[in-house]
Amino acid sequence: MDRSVLEGDPHAVIEAMAIAGYTIGANQGYVYVRAEYPTAVNRLKIAIQQARENGLLGDNIFGSNFSFQLDIRLGSGAFVCGEETALLESIEGRRGEPRPRPPFPAVKGLFGKPTTVNNVETLANIPQIFVKGPAWFAAMGTEKSKGTKVFALGGKIQNTGLVEIPMGTTLREIVEDIGGGIPDGKAFKAAQTGGPSGGCIPEEHYDVPIDYDNLMEIGSMMGSGGLIVMDEDNCMVDIAKFFLEFTVEESCGKCAPCRIGTKRLLEILDKITLGKATMADLDKMEELCHHIKENSLCGLGQTAPNPVLSTYHYFKEEYLAHVQERRCPAGVCKNLIQYSIDPEKCTGCSACARVCPVSAISGEVKKVYEIDQETCIKCGLCKDTCRFDAIYVH
Repeated sequence: MDRSVLEGDPHAVIEAMAIAGYTIGANQGYVYVRAEYPTAVNRLKIAIQQARENGLLGDNIFGSNFSFQLDIRLGSGAFVCGEETALLESIEGRRGEPRPRPPFPAVKGLFGKPTTVNNVETLANIPQIFVKGPAWFAAMGTEKSKGTKVFALGGKIQNTGLVEIPMGTTLREIVEDIGGGIPDGKAFKAAQTGGPSGGCIPEEHYDVPIDYDNLMEIGSMMGSGGLIVMDEDNCMVDIAKFFLEFTVEESCGKCAPCRIGTKRLLEILDKITLGKATMADLDKMEELCHHIKENSLCGLGQTAPNPVLSTYHYFKEEYLAHVQERRCPAGVCKNLIQYSIDPEKCTGCSACARVCPVSAISGEVKKVYEIDQETCIKCGLCKDTCRFDAIYVH
């Protein structure tokens, strides 16, 4: 979302930063952008130069005694640099790691100076509020969450992309009215909000108005504004593992609860998806989640267990099926499923045998084929190829 703003209307952010500088008495601003966004960086450079040429940046703006300079700093894409103190460390040329607080950035921030840190979406609202007035902005949204929010809509949904909705819009409206619903007539199962550190919202909260307070209350968060839709074919244990793998990779390693705790948590999820976990592992998993949340130094570690806690809370029966029955209800975890051929439906066309990469399927043409479970790597090619729906997962 932020990249699209920087590419489409960088002047809105530049103007907002100058206003912020004037308001708090700062004369230097920095825009921190990922180096992987070259179009955003180039357009931002052009816009900053245009602002300087037109007297909107630089010394004595509009003949006043206020001067404001704006520079760009490129980041290397570290997720932890979304945390404000890690971002400040990166701008100063050091490794992106969070600082203990206090002192807070507003007291001692960039280069030891009082600093305010805001993201692109927040800043982009400022010029519009100045032009149209605070009442215009406050007329949108809910009592405690004013205005609009941009979401990056993706996953199992017809219309993907960026959507801007007033705060208070329900998840059902976003998925069905704006997103066009879930493809192939599949049922809605959950939506992940807040990026890798967010939680999963189940169908029972499909009609909850989306705002900051409501999302926190149901175990999720607004976060970066990602919204990933999942259907009945998604395994929630696998989803939790997928997001945790990302946070483990992106942990800066400064504090032990995040550096070590998230790895131990991932090991437990691995055991569950491999069919090797016990009920004691589930208890240990939940306890570990709370320790990580309470003791991590920054927001990355404090929110890393959210996908695990929310999926375990709302989809506990799936975790129990993996542990007690050694079964993946969604048919996703390879170690807990097997492919078989229904003799009533098999026509002996041999299509499945021809596509099998490990020759695990054998038989004669026009007779029922069989799958060797020891050889099968569970890639699913046979099921995708079969035109008679003769191959099933169990």
